[in-house]
Amino acid sequence: MTKTEKNQLIDQLAETLSASNVIYLADTSELSAAATSELRRICFKEEIKLTVVKNSLLQKALERVEGKDFTELYGVLAGPTSLMLSETSNAPAKLIQQFRKKNKKPILKAAYVEEMCFVGDDQLQALVDIKSREELIGGIISLLQSPMQNVLGALKSGGHIIAGVVKTLSER
Repeated sequence: MTKTEKNQLIDQLAETLSASNVIYLADTSELSAAATSELRRICFKEEIKLTVVKNSLLQKALERVEGKDFTELYGVLAGPTSLMLSETSNAPAKLIQQFRKKNKKPILKAAYVEEMCFVGDDQLQALVDIKSREELIGGIISLLQSPMQNVLGALKSGGHIIAGVVKTLSER
């Protein structure tokens, strides 16, 4: 690969990283061909972009991204690295956790989620527990609906109480 081709690849990778707020770095080495194909298939279904990258090119691309601090990720750029990009913050973590029920890998090296870095495989559960945008919106809507439902319930039950009082008074 010529220097010009490498620079083009780094620029493309930097542009992709700049546009993404959810970046996972994982070790998928030593997976069998069948397991790798299955992982890629699941990633495609979950709309997670999976790419194997060379560490030196990835680090140069990370350095070129403006407005994001990836310095904590540089320490994990050793050995085989797979790049997972997603729109949903916890989708790659859930995929890794689910996939590891049958396989030893992928191992989470690090993740960059909404301006926060998570380094190490021990952070996987914390990443799984992060709520996605849709889950947060659903939670807010249910919180907003709860007081309204209480008020409506009280008004409905109050109407029955008043009707019962009027009926009792009229019978006397």
